[in-house]
Amino acid sequence: MSDEQWFYCLKHHTVEGADGCRAADRLGPYPDKETAARALEIARERTEAADRADREWAERGAADRDD
Repeated sequence: MSDEQWFYCLKHHTVEGADGCRAADRLGPYPDKETAARALEIARERTEAADRADREWAERGAADRDD
């Protein structure tokens, strides 16, 4: 396994190494170029999962208040 890290640049929509754009403009690090290329998809999946968990938490809280 390599110690290299890869990032997805939100400004240029490209995969780049550690010497790329500033941190505020990129997602990562990722372990390889292929994973970095999927950064937006990964972020969308994580956001959807977090939103789902938030809804479930809120629903459980509402159910507890009904008791």
